[in-house]
Amino acid sequence: MRAKTSPDPQNVLQWLFERGEETVGQLLEEVLGRRGVSEGLAKVVKRAAQTKGHVDKNVETLLHLLNVPSRADYQKLLIKIEHLQGSLVNLNMKLDRLLAAQERNSRKLKGPPLDSADG
Repeated sequence: MRAKTSPDPQNVLQWLFERGEETVGQLLEEVLGRRGVSEGLAKVVKRAAQTKGHVDKNVETLLHLLNVPSRADYQKLLIKIEHLQGSLVNLNMKLDRLLAAQERNSRKLKGPPLDSADG
């Protein structure tokens, strides 16, 4: 007699997963295919987005009343700080150039160093 070979557990799990995926796909297709369901779902999503917008606006107003900065306030400050940092870098580069030019001019005015030993 021939012994039964046991199927590979991964293959069985893969087969079950594929069957479940097909079944869920068919179910969703059938449910969403109905006119009332898809319209209702669209309304729910639209209302959820509107509600989120209202909540965000109310939270921002509350934070403003409590004098607590919001995320938008932090972003505005971050942009200003980055702009100031860039200006400081530019100013530092200009100052370095001015100091280098001033040093060159002072060396030209002094002339070559005199040897005090020759006297």
